[in-house]
Amino acid sequence: MTEIDWSDVRPRLAALAGGAEVVGDGLHRPLEPPLTGDELAELETQIGVALPEDYRAFLRQAGRGGAGPCYGLFPPRRVAGRWTWEGSPTRPETLARPFARIRGFVPDDYRRERPLHEGIPDLWGEVPADLPEDAVHSDGLLYLCDMGCAAWVTLVVSGPSRGQIWTDFCADGEGFQPEQNADGSRMTFTDWYRGWLRM
Repeated sequence: MTEIDWSDVRPRLAALAGGAEVVGDGLHRPLEPPLTGDELAELETQIGVALPEDYRAFLRQAGRGGAGPCYGLFPPRRVAGRWTWEGSPTRPETLARPFARIRGFVPDDYRRERPLHEGIPDLWGEVPADLPEDAVHSDGLLYLCDMGCAAWVTLVVSGPSRGQIWTDFCADGEGFQPEQNADGSRMTFTDWYRGWLRM
């Protein structure tokens, strides 16, 4: 498989920063240096799962975090010998556990307070039959950035929705929702980040 090329990101960010229009607050954060191959290997060994290919290529070629959508990308950091994502609610020890959902849902404690939308029968539905009884809703989710007002953009790193961007709107009672492209396909890290670069 050919690795995704992110070599154009730094020049494009420089051009955006010099323009009259501002593309989100995340543009004001510098794009931090990329991870080395050894750092990425150590990170993935510690979390127990390979990151989605486009995100890991971004980390190796473009940068570990900083400039990006919303308030910018949370950077992975080694703290006391362990890898974590600075500023992120990601729990590295849960990333290898599968995020078992395939459709948007409101966790049970929110569902009781919010009726289903009429005309969208499967918006919150379809939990796979093999969902572990002790599954936590954030298992397998890497929190990429803060959208403000306790809303978050996440990347699914394990489970049937691996590689997809989901939004955590639980603070608003809206639950977790998969993001889609204009053609209806599920959004990947590449779709999400490059969509921001094109704004």
